[in-house]
Amino acid sequence: MKIIQLKSIITCPECAHSQEETMPEDACTFFYECPECKTMLKPKKGDCCVYCSYGSAKCPPKQSGNNCC
Repeated sequence: MKIIQLKSIITCPECAHSQEETMPEDACTFFYECPECKTMLKPKKGDCCVYCSYGSAKCPPKQSGNNCC
């Protein structure tokens, strides 16, 4: 059984601020506002959520091998 990480360090591509966040287990996060510079992050093309684009860990649905969102 694969262990699913629920914490991810998300890094803003604009100001490089990093912050650890808890990811939802059963949903994607499409938008994330950087707490430092207030930039609204959206997933990169081909990614399902901001954690897959800017996080240190992919979202839980991707980690478990399921199709996401």
